[in-house]
Amino acid sequence: MAEPTLEKIKLEIVTPERVVVADDVDEVVLPGIEGEFGVLHGHIPFLTALKVGVLTYKKDGVEEHLAVSWGYVEVTSDNVKVLAETAEKATEIDLKRAKTAMEAAEKILSAGKEDTEYEMAKIRLEKAVIRTQVAGKK
Repeated sequence: MAEPTLEKIKLEIVTPERVVVADDVDEVVLPGIEGEFGVLHGHIPFLTALKVGVLTYKKDGVEEHLAVSWGYVEVTSDNVKVLAETAEKATEIDLKRAKTAMEAAEKILSAGKEDTEYEMAKIRLEKAVIRTQVAGKK
């Protein structure tokens, strides 16, 4: 029996600095603010906010992972457009730097003072953890 052919969807991931991905892919899994969601060709159109997390897409059986933070996702039946504050492929992440950032944020958080610096450290920690996870998928 022949394998079913998946129709491709156009994936565009853009940050203020650059176009990170512009490719035809089989599927995309994204970290939305209401939870993780997947998109295949023919998905119902919608718009949602993006949170810090791992974006995964599959092309011809090969998975690619990116660390993304905040932005918006527009889904149509054959297109996924991601406008993100940051997006880094696993191969672009400096694992040592990500771990150093994670340790620095944890140090501030362990001090226990809830102020602006504390809130910023929580955000830096979340981003560093995601970057470390994605870098480990190289």
